[in-house]
Amino acid sequence: MSSDRAIVGKRFSIVIPKSIRKKIDLREGQQVVISATEGKLVIEPLPSDPLKVLERVIGKPYNERLDERKAERWATRHASP
Repeated sequence: MSSDRAIVGKRFSIVIPKSIRKKIDLREGQQVVISATEGKLVIEPLPSDPLKVLERVIGKPYNERLDERKAERWATRHASP
């Protein structure tokens, strides 16, 4: 776990140290989720490109023409009579 000090400023703003930003590839304007658990703040960056995350999860990009045909064939084979 990496840590660094920061100061809570006016309007409760916190500047995230450069070493931490680089470590998690946090970008200006990127959205984050902030939660409190057991007296600690947890800041989790949201993916800047959710489609790239989806591609990593499913392993390949979605191809509507091919994948829709596969889905139709599956549904035809498995549909109740």
